[in-house]
This record gives sequence, C-alpha cells and structure tokens, in this order.
Amino acid sequence: MINRVIRGILTALGAVSGLLMYTYIINNIISTTGNNFMSYGIGIIISLIISGGVLFVASPWLINKGRDAANWIENELANVPITNIVSGSVGLIAGLIIAYLISHLINNIPIPFVGTILSTLVYIFMAYLGVNIATKKIEELPNLQQIFKKNVLKEKGSKKEGRSYAKILDTSVIIDGRIADICKTGFIEGPLIIPEFVLEELRHIADSSLAIKRNRGRRGLDILNKIQKELDIEVRIDDKSFDEVPEVDTKLLKLAQFLDGKVVTNDYNLNKVAEFHGVPVLNINELANAVKPVVLPGEEMLVQVIKDGKESGQGLAYLDDGTMIVVESGRKFIGKDIEVLVTSVLQTAAGRMIFAKPKSMADKSA
Repeated sequence: MINRVIRGILTALGAVSGLLMYTYIINNIISTTGNNFMSYGIGIIISLIISGGVLFVASPWLINKGRDAANWIENELANVPITNIVSGSVGLIAGLIIAYLISHLINNIPIPFVGTILSTLVYIFMAYLGVNIATKKIEELPNLQQIFKKNVLKEKGSKKEGRSYAKILDTSVIIDGRIADICKTGFIEGPLIIPEFVLEELRHIADSSLAIKRNRGRRGLDILNKIQKELDIEVRIDDKSFDEVPEVDTKLLKLAQFLDGKVVTNDYNLNKVAEFHGVPVLNINELANAVKPVVLPGEEMLVQVIKDGKESGQGLAYLDDGTMIVVESGRKFIGKDIEVLVTSVLQTAAGRMIFAKPKSMADKSA
C-alpha cells in the first residue's frame, strides 16, 4: 500500500514538473505570443502525460533505490554514538544557516548560472564543514563546560569580593561589648544590622528583676548607643520578625539567609548551628584567640598563681588577655609570682589553655 502511495506522489510530482518545464520553455525560450490556445492546451496535456508517465514507470526503481539508501544510512548511523548524531545535526543546521547568508551575496553575481552553481557548492561545503567540526569537537564540550563553570565562579567570586556583607549582631555579642572596639579599629566594615527581635530581647533582659541580668541588658543597650553615635559605621535596625519561629537564634539565621549576610556572635552553640545551615559566622572569641600571642612549649614566663585548679596540687594563673595557665604543682604558690616553663598548649573553641610547671621543678628534674 505504501508503495502505491509513493508511486502516486512521484507520478504527480513528475506531471507538475513537466507542466512547469513546458510553461517555462513556451514563455521564456520560444516566447510565442500567438493566440493558439488549442495547441497550447495540447502541449500542456502532452507534457503532463509524458513527465508523469516517465516517473510512473521509473517509480518502482526509484522506490527500491531510495529504500536501499535509507537502509544503508540506517546501518551507518547504528554504529555512530547518539552524541555524534545530535552534534552533527546541530552542526549541519549551523552550516546551512551560514550558507544561506553567504548565498545571498553570491546570487547577486550578474553572470547567468554562475551564482546558482556557486551557491550550491557553498551549501554542500558548509554542510560538510558543520557536520565535520561538530562531530570532531564533541569530546571538547565537557572541557568547555568546565571552563565555563570556572569563569562563572570567578565572576561570582569577584562580585562577592567587591561587596560588603551585612553583619547581623546577636544578643550575646552586643552584651559582650568587644564588638564596639573591633568596629572602632576598622576591621569590620559594611552595615551592622540590629534585628528588632534582638532589641526586644535586650529590653526584656534590661527590665529583669535580677540585678545581674538587668546590668547585662543595660550594658548591651549602652554598647549599641556607643556604636551608633560614636563610630563611623552604618547601623540599621531590621524589623523582620519571623513570627512563625519562636527561637531568637533561628530567627538570626533566617535573617542572615534572607539578607545574604553574616552573623556576628560569641555563642559557641549558635556558631555550630550556623555552620550546619551554611550561614557565615564571625565569632568574636575565634578572633580573640587568633590575635593572642603565640606561646610555644619550652618558653619561660612570669605569672602570678591566683587560685587552685581542678586537679590535686594544680594552680591557676592568667595572662593579661585572659588566657588561663594551668600550673602543675602550683597550688603551694597561690598569691605568689613565679617563673614557669610551658609544657604544652591546648587550643579549644572556647579559648586557649596553657599548661606549665614551675621552673624550679623543671631545673631539678633536669
């Protein structure tokens, strides 16, 4: 059935082609201007019959050749990866589009048939070139994608480096007070964001019936006034409340994500939760530990033992920056200044601890 349909289509195309050819010859080559409509009509009928009959007779042969060609193409494509087929098709389309643009210039050549021939050659050449380049360069696409991603990341990184992140203060770092001194030195830039719910928490603490909490709350409010009035830094109050979230720490993290900012805190637990949620954190305690003087085992220092330690016989001393020194067998030196020899240093998230022993004991053991 399909062969009959194809044969009928080919016959019709042959007849139409014959008709067009006949009319072109009559009108442009022979250029007859007579009014012999009967001979003109007979010519049309004869051209229809001849051209249609030729294709009707030749259609079985054409169908077989076309089927053989289709099978050959199918067998050839079966061994070609699908990526090459897709890329080749894209290359073919691109080549044909370029050839179409070029052919507009070539067709303007006034010499007969030269423009058509050159245009046909350009189409063939660009189609071949497009398919060839696309299939051979398909292996370089993953590398191109990686290069593109790297460039995008670099652009994003450069944009982020050129901007100032909002610094969102939590309650503990405001009460701590060191944030004002850090801002004064200029190490923190960009707008400081004071959430409205943090201010509300500070007011509740300042109104507490307990003297310790009340003093802490008032100290926090005083620190905020100092930052706002005395320091040359932008301070903004954000009124986003996140009423669906009851905890202040969770609200802080949500606000940081919303503003694409960083949380400034000295709360160890908030620091860990923020890391889990992927929120950047500036921890004041980590900054303080980073700028403390480096103490190495074997160094000598003069300290005053203040009180006894947790373990039996231990004494505790402190450096000016608050670093605790655990002195082995230092309990008997409480209230005295002694020279100690550093034995080890322990760095923790809460701070730095130095372990030492009296120099006199070290000399005896040596």
